[in-house]
Amino acid sequence: MYIGIDLGGTNIAAAIVDEDGVITKRTSIPADAKGGSGAIMSGLMQVCELLLESAAIKPHSIGIGVPGLVDDSKGEVLFTPNLPLLGVNIADEIRKKYDCPVNLGNDANCAALGETIAGGAKGAKDVVLITLGTGLGGGVVLGGRLHTGFSGAAGELGHMVIALGGRQCGCGRRGCWETYASATGLVRTAVEHMEKQKESLLWELCGGSVEKVDGVSIFRAFRDGDDAANLAVQRYVEHLAAGIVNVINILEPETICIGGGISNAWDCIKAPLQAIVDSEKFTRFSAKSPQTELTKAKLGNDAGIIGAALVT
Repeated sequence: MYIGIDLGGTNIAAAIVDEDGVITKRTSIPADAKGGSGAIMSGLMQVCELLLESAAIKPHSIGIGVPGLVDDSKGEVLFTPNLPLLGVNIADEIRKKYDCPVNLGNDANCAALGETIAGGAKGAKDVVLITLGTGLGGGVVLGGRLHTGFSGAAGELGHMVIALGGRQCGCGRRGCWETYASATGLVRTAVEHMEKQKESLLWELCGGSVEKVDGVSIFRAFRDGDDAANLAVQRYVEHLAAGIVNVINILEPETICIGGGISNAWDCIKAPLQAIVDSEKFTRFSAKSPQTELTKAKLGNDAGIIGAALVT
């Protein structure tokens, strides 16, 4: 059996996973980020204990998905914005206690591996996962294995520029894909259209405050035929497609799997997204060859746990 842990800023979720990516037991506890690295380490130990309290055998390995940059060869966290783990070797203590390999991975990379093993991209060998949430995360699987780059930082898809000199990104650059194709980017685009159309249904749905606009209200208004919402979603899909076409042109994966909160509106964006991608990707010139498939992620939060459990 394998243990997978998704270490988040709010919760530490963990599960026992078999070699096929099937979860057989799970647990979750709050993450005490304010308690410092010691509290986080105690939490990691606690979820392992909760999972193993009735197990007769030790785990084959323990994998931990971390929201940041890690050095798996050393078991060390190099950067994480929301957890006090900079420079902490979180693998050593766990390895000593359980006498098994402990592997670290970036959480988005782990989710990509999880979707490849047991989710929306099951059966594919070359997969890119794109998560559309507050930010835009990504993970790349090539030949059935995670592609993390020579220092472990590969897969930061949200920070490729699609609009030179465009919107300011938190990474310091302008025009990053994340600033347009994340849920935050969608909201920003919708507000721009709301300001031009004071009769938009979106004003009613957000109670007159643009601070309350979110993806749910935007797609609700879109389904009700609101013009501002329609224009915002149309522009959003164009931005999303721009990055996806870049990914296809560079990597040509078998499958691009779309996850995150925006994927809940897959029925609204799939057809127009596919149409733009089909018309712009370079592989359109080889239409008789197999083409990259766009699919919706299936595992939700379990993707990161499953991928962490089976990361090597």
